[in-house]
Amino acid sequence: MPEPLDAALAEVRSMLLGPSLTRAVAAGRRRGQRPSMVRAELRPVALKAGQRLQISTSDGARPHTRNLSPGPEADAAVAALLAEPFGNWHVETVDATLQLRVTKSGEAQVHRSAATRPAAPTAASGHDRAKEYLLDPGDPLFTAIGASAAKRRQVDAFLRALAATLPDGLAGQLDRPLRVVDLGCGNAYLTFAAYRYLSRSGLDVELVGVDVRDDQRRRNTELAERLGWADRVRFVAGTIADAVVEPAPDLVLALHACDTATDEALARALGWHARWVLAAPCCHHDVAAQLRNRPAPAPYDLLTRQGILRERYADVLTDALRAGLLRLHGYRAEVVEFVDSAHTPRNLLIRARRTGADPTAAHRAEYRDLVAQWQLTPRLETLLTQLPPAV
Repeated sequence: MPEPLDAALAEVRSMLLGPSLTRAVAAGRRRGQRPSMVRAELRPVALKAGQRLQISTSDGARPHTRNLSPGPEADAAVAALLAEPFGNWHVETVDATLQLRVTKSGEAQVHRSAATRPAAPTAASGHDRAKEYLLDPGDPLFTAIGASAAKRRQVDAFLRALAATLPDGLAGQLDRPLRVVDLGCGNAYLTFAAYRYLSRSGLDVELVGVDVRDDQRRRNTELAERLGWADRVRFVAGTIADAVVEPAPDLVLALHACDTATDEALARALGWHARWVLAAPCCHHDVAAQLRNRPAPAPYDLLTRQGILRERYADVLTDALRAGLLRLHGYRAEVVEFVDSAHTPRNLLIRARRTGADPTAAHRAEYRDLVAQWQLTPRLETLLTQLPPAV
């Protein structure tokens, strides 16, 4: 439930100036207002002169760091930060975590939880340390979305891939919300996890989930309302190819979209000129069918003669061609392991970042030679030819 903003900020102040602070981040902006800085981070530091409160701020171009003495100096600096119209505060202490978001009506939406602290290793355990998750497995979000232990592992693997994709200090580089779309979101457990992680990282996020089923849209919308995120996380019903998403997103997610739905998601991402793309393909029927209906080039008949080998080779070939097409359209693309294959056989993730670099002649030839040799018509290539020319 929303709370009075003054009371919530008073709670934040006591945590920032208290002895158990470990880290705090302020970012984003309130509706119709703009802070004098894009991001502020606070943490305690131990210097030769004694304990200090370190405050690092950024105007979007240059960082500025101060180490302040406890007492009036730190009190005044914290008061000045709390007077800034930041839209989000994330505060961690030894014992607790507080996430504050200012709503459009000027109230505070506050989430409080126990601190996440990895278990210390014992002498007997040696290097067998308890795994530190990017999103605490005990986070109330997991209760809300009904995630199993396997889903928790998949969420953590996804968030690690997401963290590796986005640049450090992104919150200080944006003067507007980070726009995210999840194409084919289904029951949206990864959608909600992405929002939770990104917002806790100090980013102001606007996220749209797209799924063809209207009952999923209604279910996910109701869950967003229960979580208090409905003004930042919304859902629309529609196909990946045709759903209306405005304004264009910065980050496109497409996780386990089946067969050519992944191609449709990648084509939309390129049409939007999205800065980052994360796609975890599912089944790969399209290229497999083409391999089945065409003779294999010599000397590769052994690769496709047996059905199971043909299917597996089609998986590899499909994603290799997708990565190649992304490179031809100004993206740096990597194909990495998504989650350990012990948990799912569909464990690849295409991770792409837009560089705008023109492809070399060698890159073009490499892709064309592979397609010609196997006599393929990749679905993604067909979709990309239908995009309007770049402006």
